[in-house]
Amino acid sequence: MVKNQFSSKYVPCLVFSILLNLLLTVNIYVGTSRLSWSSTAAAEAEAVAEIGCSGHGRAYLDGLLGEENEPVCECNTCYTGPDCSQFIPHCTANADSGDPLFLEPFWLQHSTSSALVVSGWHRMSYSFTHNTLISQQLESLIRKLHAFVGNALTRNRYIVFGAGSTQILNAAAYALSPVNTSQSPTRVVASVPYYSLYKDQVEYFNSERFKFDGDAYTWRNRSDARPSTNVIEFVTSPNNPDGQLNRAIVDGTNVKTIFDRAYYWPHFTPIPAPADEDLMVFTLSKLTGHAGSRFGWAVVKDESVFNRMVTHMQLNSIGVSRDTQLRAFKLLKAVLEEGTGIFDFAYRTMKTRWERLAATLLLSNRFSLQKFNPQYCHFYNEIRDFSPAYAWVKCEREEDKDCYAVLKAANIIGRRGNVFGSEDRYVRLSLVRSQDDFDILIHRLQKEVSEEDGARIM
Repeated sequence: MVKNQFSSKYVPCLVFSILLNLLLTVNIYVGTSRLSWSSTAAAEAEAVAEIGCSGHGRAYLDGLLGEENEPVCECNTCYTGPDCSQFIPHCTANADSGDPLFLEPFWLQHSTSSALVVSGWHRMSYSFTHNTLISQQLESLIRKLHAFVGNALTRNRYIVFGAGSTQILNAAAYALSPVNTSQSPTRVVASVPYYSLYKDQVEYFNSERFKFDGDAYTWRNRSDARPSTNVIEFVTSPNNPDGQLNRAIVDGTNVKTIFDRAYYWPHFTPIPAPADEDLMVFTLSKLTGHAGSRFGWAVVKDESVFNRMVTHMQLNSIGVSRDTQLRAFKLLKAVLEEGTGIFDFAYRTMKTRWERLAATLLLSNRFSLQKFNPQYCHFYNEIRDFSPAYAWVKCEREEDKDCYAVLKAANIIGRRGNVFGSEDRYVRLSLVRSQDDFDILIHRLQKEVSEEDGARIM
């Protein structure tokens, strides 16, 4: 018997080399003069994109390299092997992070409209023309997008760019806090369950300006809450982790509110009306799925608040990367050109995932999900169900005080309730990760529910 000369681990490298040579040859004979400097870059990108990885991974130009110094597959959770075709039977279902890979199939279907080739001399300056830090074309697209979706008013408002909503939220808190640090620190509050970043940022930066003061409901009813106390309330709507359309809790002349609208898009929630708050924060990651690009923006009413946020960005990072702004521009342009396309795709995906999850846990006496009442959505002009990014799961048995531990024993990793200021009877499960991650999560939950005492049988 003749031994195979090629190990399967070299297949991606061989495919890459053949495709790259083929594409470069085509470019040589089919009008390279029209493509000039972009031809090689385009050929490299096409060759890497053709490395299939069995549908359970992806190869990247800047990714891992094999022994032949060519791009190789980076596998999804629970898959391994040179082409990611080998399933790891007993691996843990990862439902922890909000990595929005559920939108990757959409961009695979729209590779042409979203592709981008960047020259080596693109935007080398610190600033755009006229010494600005933001792309006017990108700002215009953002305004058009909100008008199209109907989820926020932007007319006569200012737009601030940041490195994801993370940087924007921090800049907004600084802009709304008193400059005079001799005053008592501003109390930062959010209603439980709250997005943990609000607390983490305040405590990590340890500024004299801020003090995280916990649950907005509790703070409102405290006897030591003086009218002169400065308060910043974070309102996450839809909420992370439970998807509810939250409202501000704390009233008063010295209360400033930051509305985190990261998930206020038609694939996660009905859009009952355009948001019209003084300061609203959005992010590319939950709209298009491009969390790694690190791009967010705020819509701001007050010019003085806008100016303070811009100053914060200038001192913090000299604005958002010009390359990031270019990619955001290309993606949002593709979104608008597709009309309702990305929202239709994302809603179908999330709706299907919620139906599968709800059907699984409906059979359980041990676990329950948050409840929603359908609402009228002005984007689709119909009553729609909620399909939020996360399941807020509760362990109902008296003895299950640590729901995270219960699920971990079932080979499922979520995020503990106490991270969100809540009880540990709750766990957040992410539903926006890859299809592989979601399928494994459902499989693990079905197995756990089927082994319950007194579980319902369909």
